[in-house]
Amino acid sequence: MAVSAATEAKLREAMARLLAGEPMHTDGALTKENLAREAKVSHATVHRAEKILAEWDAKVARPVLRTPGEVTRDETIANLRKQLKEAKAQVTEVQGKLDALAAVAANLYHENVALRKKLDNSRRLTSIPVQK
Repeated sequence: MAVSAATEAKLREAMARLLAGEPMHTDGALTKENLAREAKVSHATVHRAEKILAEWDAKVARPVLRTPGEVTRDETIANLRKQLKEAKAQVTEVQGKLDALAAVAANLYHENVALRKKLDNSRRLTSIPVQK
């Protein structure tokens, strides 16, 4: 499915700005997503404009490289995700131990109550002191 002439013109103008390094609406990275943003059309519209995409692919043949800052950011994010996963696993383990300790404490409480009742019952049977 083709796009309208007006949309095609918007995409060509956006492509020219991006390739010239003079973007108006994006950071200037040569991506199809930025082409859509620069032209102020949807990403789906860009993919329907087959002629424009063929031109784009011919002119932007090299892969999009990440800046050193982006590489560092992505490594930091990956490291933080790993730490979060480990922390969640640790929390799950500690929660299991806490639940087990709560069950033990509840059992000890009920056992203590039962022993106190038994002790109170045995105290009632004490002998009365004899006067001399």
